[in-house]
Amino acid sequence: MLSILTATTLFPNDAKPTQGAFVATRLAKLCESGEVSAEVLAPVPWLPPFVRYRDAGRLDLVPRHTQRGPWNVWHPRYLVIPKIGMTVTPHTLYLTMRNALRRMIAEGRRFDLIDAHYFYPDGVAAVRLAREFGLPVVVTARGTDINLIPEFPTPRRMILNAARQADGLITVCQALKDRMIELGVAAERITVLRNGVDLSLFHPEGRDGARRQLGFQRRTIGSVGWLIERKGHHHVIAALAKLPDTDLVIAGEGPERARLERLAVSLGVADRVRFMGSLDQRQLAEVYRALDALVLASSREGWANVLLEAMACGTPVVASSVWGTPEVVAEPAAGVLMRSLDADGVAEGVAALFSKLPDRAATRAYAEQFSWDATTQGQLRMFKRIVAERQARQHHIATVAARATSPHL
Repeated sequence: MLSILTATTLFPNDAKPTQGAFVATRLAKLCESGEVSAEVLAPVPWLPPFVRYRDAGRLDLVPRHTQRGPWNVWHPRYLVIPKIGMTVTPHTLYLTMRNALRRMIAEGRRFDLIDAHYFYPDGVAAVRLAREFGLPVVVTARGTDINLIPEFPTPRRMILNAARQADGLITVCQALKDRMIELGVAAERITVLRNGVDLSLFHPEGRDGARRQLGFQRRTIGSVGWLIERKGHHHVIAALAKLPDTDLVIAGEGPERARLERLAVSLGVADRVRFMGSLDQRQLAEVYRALDALVLASSREGWANVLLEAMACGTPVVASSVWGTPEVVAEPAAGVLMRSLDADGVAEGVAALFSKLPDRAATRAYAEQFSWDATTQGQLRMFKRIVAERQARQHHIATVAARATSPHL
């Protein structure tokens, strides 16, 4: 059995229980294969008490070590320096991860491979960590780490250097692979392993009960995600002015909530907008199956898990045509892609969807193509190959060294 260390800042914790749920789900499916055991190194930011960092949540409540599901999860602190943190954080994160891994090894833990998620700063720090400890490392690119951060010269250099040194590279969609190739990474070094969807958790059964429980009486659309400008919730709110027969629920928290609430009031649609706050995966599933459609108006996405989650609940989507999203919304049963990323694009997309609304069973059937099985098998093949190659190299080096020192030669 392979023993892996999953290293990422994108992992659920007590302050942000829904953060990085896609990383936790992929790891859970991998471990369910029975061929992998894992521990998780998930550092959380630390700032001096006099520095306000409202988006981080109550990180002081996150324990240094916890048991989450089947895994030991370690949450050491790493220093985040506002304004200059983009270039410094890979180093502070590496130092924290190095100290934590040293303690783990001193306690008798051994790992065959480091499984890193999000290229910057996580992957950059993890590659440096792997080189120091003589471990192979695989880095998964997930979205803004490749489609946004490399626009800054120093992070781009660090990302490319890490990509050259990593033993394996994964992207969650073809669009991110294409972008990495544009940046200068060799195509043959990159494997596309798309995120799947938990078809047992996200399912269409119980829709009528969910609508009653949530109080949905009219046509209701949803917008799900962190409340930041990039997620485009403001476009969906503004589109309500053109959709008078439609209500909107927004699931998520973030720094833009107050501004979004003011926008709804100023447009006269506040009575049709409900902010539901942060929801866990089971609560989200109830919302998805109760909705008539999900709208995702993001300006940047790698592989948007919310789209498949909604589809698995039988709910079609209206989505912006960015990055990996056209790979998710590829057939009429899935939904429609917006022609423009603005309020008009949302309104037109919603109207187009409901003019030819797919059968919910067909939407569910479409989502069933995206189980985690293929991703899990792809990881297993990659991890086993990389570990075997590393062991073969080490054996060869040891054999050569032994021959060189043998008195019989």
